[in-house]
Amino acid sequence: MADMLVKLYEFAPDLNLRRKLESKGFTVRRALPPERSTVLRWVAEEFGKEWADECAVAFARQPSTCFIALQEDGLAGFSCCEATCRDFFGPTGVRPDLRRQGLGKALLDIALEDLKARGYAYAIIGDAGPLEFYERYCGAVPIPDSVPGIYKGMLR
Repeated sequence: MADMLVKLYEFAPDLNLRRKLESKGFTVRRALPPERSTVLRWVAEEFGKEWADECAVAFARQPSTCFIALQEDGLAGFSCCEATCRDFFGPTGVRPDLRRQGLGKALLDIALEDLKARGYAYAIIGDAGPLEFYERYCGAVPIPDSVPGIYKGMLR
């Protein structure tokens, strides 16, 4: 899939979304270093070892650029930024049974807010999918000739 570009200077997160999620028992926040092993194991089981590897890089940053969604004490989703490349958003994932509740949007919001606070004017969504979600929610546009992009020739 194509990489996408987001104008962070025009991006406005949904300020009510996290409050709505909290009223449903969810919390979205930056992951803490002592949560690393638990989060990486969960990401590997739910989404594969490649995403867990990228997530490990996000945990290596200070502060962590891994964000998590929790329901009670269990993981519901995650997102990362500045993992494979600087200024990249992703990977991100939400448990299948908890999708379509706004968790993906909230995890995108918190990561894009972090990139904006780091001084970036634009963010790159690497190997984006689904494109329509990112186009609609944050005004992302496909980057021409970005397939296969940074992942070309990656070992599997």
